[in-house]
Amino acid sequence: MTAHLRREGYAVNSKRIARLMRKMGICAIYPEPKTSVVNSEHRIYPYLLRGVAIDKVNQVWSCDITYIRLVGGFLYLIAVLDWHSRFVLSWELSNTLEVSFCVEALDAALLMARPEIFNTDQGSQFTSRAFREKLESHAIQISMDGRGRAFDNIFIERLWRSVKYEDVYLKDYRDGWEAREGIGNYFVFYNEKRLHSSLGYRTPKEVYFAK
Repeated sequence: MTAHLRREGYAVNSKRIARLMRKMGICAIYPEPKTSVVNSEHRIYPYLLRGVAIDKVNQVWSCDITYIRLVGGFLYLIAVLDWHSRFVLSWELSNTLEVSFCVEALDAALLMARPEIFNTDQGSQFTSRAFREKLESHAIQISMDGRGRAFDNIFIERLWRSVKYEDVYLKDYRDGWEAREGIGNYFVFYNEKRLHSSLGYRTPKEVYFAK
């Protein structure tokens, strides 16, 4: 980008361009599994779920970000999951890691209910002021995984495996339009038709909305 701008007659240096690209969320199009980058200036919250019995819906929600491979690039996918039922409450796709699409997913989930505890990793999107203040304004306790402890958020890690092996890797989506439609259809299947042995061979929707 620096070389291109210089060819166009702009007097710029690479450090300034790199800083502006980070600020605008512009990045190269290639699969990048490292979706959780810690910001050392943000507050980190303790993990609240160790030894806790999770036995009801809306007791604990969690969310995470993964990347979705496309034929010509990739997108980022976030989902909000209820731990007890495995029900996917909301999801969003984005071509950048800006916090706005994470807040949109959170807003959509909060239209349905409010959890007691919300668990994430220590990624900068989740430690950002916009995301934290949204949770705090609803009196939701914030829990964060320990550094390098993927099993602290194991249920959503299993969700990503299902999404990729049962849908994304089989479909080879060409672009964002295809991915949005296809992943949306998969989440309907996942919530309403996919049986889970850990749920007594019920669907997440049946458990989440059980009376």
